Amino acid sequence: MLHLTIRQLRIFDAVARHLSHSRAAKELYLSQPAVSMQIKQLEQSVGLSLFDQVGKQMHLTEAGQEMLYYTRSIARQLEEMDAMLSEMKGLEYGRLNISAVSTASYFIAQLLAKFIQQHPKIKVSLNVANRDAVIKLLADNSADLAIMGQPPEGTDMLSQPFMQNPLVVIAAHNHPLTKVRNIKPNQLAQETFLLREQGSGTRDVVERYFASHHLKLPTHMEMDTNEAIKQSVQAGMGLGIISMHCIELELEIKRLQVLDVEHFPIMRHWHVVHRRNKRLSTAANAFNQFLLNDAESQVSPTTGKRSRTK
Repeated sequence: MLHLTIRQLRIFDAVARHLSHSRAAKELYLSQPAVSMQIKQLEQSVGLSLFDQVGKQMHLTEAGQEMLYYTRSIARQLEEMDAMLSEMKGLEYGRLNISAVSTASYFIAQLLAKFIQQHPKIKVSLNVANRDAVIKLLADNSADLAIMGQPPEGTDMLSQPFMQNPLVVIAAHNHPLTKVRNIKPNQLAQETFLLREQGSGTRDVVERYFASHHLKLPTHMEMDTNEAIKQSVQAGMGLGIISMHCIELELEIKRLQVLDVEHFPIMRHWHVVHRRNKRLSTAANAFNQFLLNDAESQVSPTTGKRSRTK
């Protein structure tokens, strides 16, 4: 049987994150020799090396990667236990770890601010990343809830729609198509597009749209952020297909315009996702219900309802 301490696991987690004894020691307010000694004792207890040192660079071994997975799982269970015991004491207390895809960053802060006003004692952590990274955070049990447009497939995740997510075609304000009404798919296919990377939810919708009209994906450039797409469209490099939630400001100051395209906007939904077998903490369950019941009314109504420029 392994003889490990919570302190050793916390030190190991810090070293694994920083891949440095000195930086981990600084974070934990310990001396570097104390950190090194705890890691050495942990490796002796496990009977395997957890780190490799190649020159000045430290790497996790295969055993170290497995240890990190279970260490973080144990940490999450301890947090859940702490939150549950606090709840039993009658306290409105807890931690809430939210992960969101980058497109959701345009409204998630607004929703969290409203939620925190109602539950000021809950400590909230928000991680914004691409879709693959968000799904990994869920799978690793590092996030209580995730916000995304395209929920992951499979039976181990539970997703619920909570708000509409209209996708629209955008152009620079002086683009010739801004003067055209009821633009046809084949007209659209003649343009150059700025698109998100393969695997993103928006990219999948764009590919399905053109395929459904028996058209090849137009000439395009890939961008890894919505901000890059908006800036490129404003510069006249091409058209974009993007969530309406991303462009409220640009529409107000007339930097971008929504095109009048046949079969647009494409209406999707934002989903809140969590692991099916995860017991949600009081804080996570409260935020989940807040999204399902109140999100649509809390986000600026002009963001989600304006579908085309008149």
